[in-house]
Amino acid sequence: MYVPRHFAPPSREAVVELLESAGACDLVTSSGGQLMSSMVPFLYERHGGHEGRLEGHLARANPQWRAAPDGEALVIVHGPQAYVSPSWYPSAREDGRVVPTWNYVVAHVYGRLVVHDDAGWTGSLVRRLSRQHEQHLARPWSPDDAPAGFIESELRGIVGIEIEISRIEAKWKLGQNRSRADARGAADGLAREGGPSGGAVAAAMRRELERRGG
Repeated sequence: MYVPRHFAPPSREAVVELLESAGACDLVTSSGGQLMSSMVPFLYERHGGHEGRLEGHLARANPQWRAAPDGEALVIVHGPQAYVSPSWYPSAREDGRVVPTWNYVVAHVYGRLVVHDDAGWTGSLVRRLSRQHEQHLARPWSPDDAPAGFIESELRGIVGIEIEISRIEAKWKLGQNRSRADARGAADGLAREGGPSGGAVAAAMRRELERRGG
């Protein structure tokens, strides 16, 4: 991934936080010269001084897990993203030499794809995935709320996958190449007119401005 120096992530912990809060990500593999992609909810497991691993599952009928990858797999982890209008830049009123852009946070995670065709492994994963995404609800659902036989039959329809992470490339494109006034103007515009995704980008931009002392 192309990452200019000013768009580098603010810290390793910021990257870890992105991975830990990831929802569904894009799993991309190549097999026999053919690209394959699936959207997969992943859990990030950090361990020791290593990069850690991502754990998820695919439908058993999905051919991607059966196709041995040519080299490493790629998981694209998306953070907030939004369109940025040049009308929000104070500099637009000075000389008009501004253009639209897209601000975003993203990580590309590379590693070895490991398949777990094991109901015990996938059962544990489903419980942890459910717990992560249900914990903020008023009435969290648990696999224990469903008949045991039903859950067992559902588990037979999926296959666990794991990415043993070898490296992570991340990009925080949040207006660091603009003046502080333009970055603040864009953050204000996104918060005001950018909808839910714009609000999330605005919050990330303001954190970046604080880090830069602006």
